[in-house]
Amino acid sequence: MALPGQLLPLTRSLLPPSAPPFLSGRRRRLPPARAQTPAPPPWQPRRLHGHLLLPAPLQPLRPLARNPPATAPPGASAAGGGEAQAVAVEFVTSERVKVAAMLGLALALCNADRVVMSVAIVPLSQAYGWTSSFAGVVQSSFLWGYLISPIIGGALVDYYGGRRVMAYGVALWSLATFLSPWAAARSLWLFISTRVLLGIAEGVALPCMNNMVSRWFPQTERSSAVGIAMAGFQLGNTIGLLLSPIIMSRVGTFGPFVIFGLFGFLWVLVWISAISGTPAEHPQISAYELEYITKGQKLVKPQIRSEKLGKVPPFSKLLSKWPTWALISANAMHSWGYFVILSWMPVYFKTIFHVNLREAAWFSAIPWVMMAVLGYVAGVVSDTLIRNGTSITLTRKIMQTIGFVGPGIALLGLNAAKSPVIASAWLTIAVGLKSFGHSGFLVNLQEIAPQYAGVLHGMSNTAGTFAAILGTVGAGFFVDRMGSFRGFLILTSLLYFSSALFWDIFATGERVDFDGTG
Repeated sequence: MALPGQLLPLTRSLLPPSAPPFLSGRRRRLPPARAQTPAPPPWQPRRLHGHLLLPAPLQPLRPLARNPPATAPPGASAAGGGEAQAVAVEFVTSERVKVAAMLGLALALCNADRVVMSVAIVPLSQAYGWTSSFAGVVQSSFLWGYLISPIIGGALVDYYGGRRVMAYGVALWSLATFLSPWAAARSLWLFISTRVLLGIAEGVALPCMNNMVSRWFPQTERSSAVGIAMAGFQLGNTIGLLLSPIIMSRVGTFGPFVIFGLFGFLWVLVWISAISGTPAEHPQISAYELEYITKGQKLVKPQIRSEKLGKVPPFSKLLSKWPTWALISANAMHSWGYFVILSWMPVYFKTIFHVNLREAAWFSAIPWVMMAVLGYVAGVVSDTLIRNGTSITLTRKIMQTIGFVGPGIALLGLNAAKSPVIASAWLTIAVGLKSFGHSGFLVNLQEIAPQYAGVLHGMSNTAGTFAAILGTVGAGFFVDRMGSFRGFLILTSLLYFSSALFWDIFATGERVDFDGTG
């Protein structure tokens, strides 16, 4: 036992059980770690309380989306069918479709105003004793003005935009149509002058249409938009050919000129109040539609206004490329066939099959309805081919080949027809298949040179006008000399086949470097 006051050595036996280990002078030994059984992999069955647990099926890994999904239009459901239906509804009710519809109405007026002369030429020739040759000259007077304006009009469209130029163009050609009766009462040459003015004003119609389509529609919808607009163009032929004889029988030969002119003034009022030049300027367009249009367009590097005004289009470079000549050739052949059929078919049915004027107008009008329908169908088919991976070049060649080879074969059938019904059927096939060219050369203008689309359209349109004048006047002289249309139809068929071959060799759907920058 220790004495009082004596310090005892600090031993392990004297430490309390709860003393920390560092007071003992030696390290505390930890109990040996238990061997842990590794967890079974998720695909291996396990037992819990004697029950066998089967593994859950493995789920595939979801790849991370690099870009957020596009914003769906209002009302679109997550299901594929519901979303597609919502997008279709959005397209039908969109502002861009309203633009296409107004363009179609303008082009309908454009053709109605010009086709009136195809019907009026019969009573006018009888009243004034005109020969077929001089009647061809009178009908071609529209083309004299049309020859002047496309290039200048195309440059104006590239600078001012399609909305403004279209408004002035429709107002001017409606005025020329409205004043035709007054001019005819004064002199023949004054009447012809109004037809020349009509051609000058209408020369801006198609460049304006192309400009507005390129601004308002993404690339995957442009063929459909052109199809809608050109459907109105062809329905204008039908309206003019069907209504003109009826109006003439009620109010006189010049009644259709006055009525169609007044409708043109009404269209201008609606156009300037309801349509804007670009989607961004439209006050009622939805955010979704604006984003959809913007993402779907291949934008051209913008130019400031002063640069555009001072820059002369490179005509020599435009003419140095084979795709330009493919467009010029296609437009020339399209215009040759178009104006020959438009100008001479009423006379053809009256002279070959000896039907009256109203029946001749009906037989001549039916094909233009088919052209309006098939033109839209061709646009939808063209856009579908491109969306499904077909190259733009191949798509344009397919459409234009149908638009040339089809009419060439059909005109040979028309040449052999023995009755007006069979002849009208062949003519309907020819004009209907001709509309496939709207999804060929007409859309191609925006693709190879978007910055010069207006000027390029004007150049090709001028060549087309030359061909139209040659075809329209030539048909009249051919009938005077040969006494029949049949040889001229064979010549037109051969021209269709050769133009299709030229297009398939030299056309392209890719952008062409006309500025020498690439």
